[in-house]
Amino acid sequence: MYLRVMKVGCFGGGTGLSSVLGGLKRNPWLDLNAVVTMFDSGGSSGQLRDELGVLPPGDVLKCALALARNEREARRVLLSRVPVFEDSRLGGHTGGNLLLSMMEQYSGSFLAGVEGLRALLGCRGRVWPVSIEQASLCARYTDGSDARGEVSVDARLGSGHAIERIWLEPPVRIHPEVAAAIAGLEAVIVGPGSFFTSLMPVFAVEGVAAAVAQVRGPLILIANLLTEGRGMDGFTAADAVRRIGEAAGRPVTAVVFNESRPSAEVLARYHAEDKRPLELGTLPDSCMLVSGRFWKSDIARHDRSRLAHALWAVLAANLERRSRPRA
Repeated sequence: MYLRVMKVGCFGGGTGLSSVLGGLKRNPWLDLNAVVTMFDSGGSSGQLRDELGVLPPGDVLKCALALARNEREARRVLLSRVPVFEDSRLGGHTGGNLLLSMMEQYSGSFLAGVEGLRALLGCRGRVWPVSIEQASLCARYTDGSDARGEVSVDARLGSGHAIERIWLEPPVRIHPEVAAAIAGLEAVIVGPGSFFTSLMPVFAVEGVAAAVAQVRGPLILIANLLTEGRGMDGFTAADAVRRIGEAAGRPVTAVVFNESRPSAEVLARYHAEDKRPLELGTLPDSCMLVSGRFWKSDIARHDRSRLAHALWAVLAANLERRSRPRA
């Protein structure tokens, strides 16, 4: 096998995507590109979107911090929140969200602002917002009801309403620069992350599936550790594989699945939140199973190092064969 640098895209948002990036960035054979969901309506990001009319910066910021040259110090500074003072509109926001929002406004575009933040942090990789158009996430549930906005979509899912489909209002398109970046990838990694509010919305953007269809390498799904509320009772990794494959317009090549369990006490704590360990289900014959013990702490997060090594095993196996260059 001849090793070379491989251009890889990691799709999703939230803590899950940033954790994957943080684990993979130490691999010298990977050129990392984060493709980030942009439809957050909660917390600091949602408030900045409503008050300043800027794109929600939170998930992009998390990915940039994960790729930063000095991640620990960057997180300490940029995730600190501004003190809340009387009549202050800035109180409670993270310094990083304010910085990225300011860079968007003064650079003239969100893409330029993200690139400026990347340069400032010395990121090892690129961060791409999947779209720079404003939209809200919407969902229809199996009982025929609808919800609008990430927070509302999550709330109804948690209360026992199973999601039938999701879409964006108004419809938005992928930015041409982002589409070109995706088309030039050699592999796509999706997840982990909130399935219906971080992973599926990326593929709801017009043009994403067409760009992903041009990727010649594998489509890898990292299955979540837990379900996300009573609306996902019975949902399996196989269901996730099917839905992502349908949304992406191509089958999932491999799924990374956790087979370990924490203590009974930890499971009970998550059970009280109506979250249960994700079961495997019946995978399609064409989907390779990569299983292992990825849940190693009391918090439901994949072990960074183990996940990074598992992903590299799949990626290395899919490297195109080519002869060594002549001296």
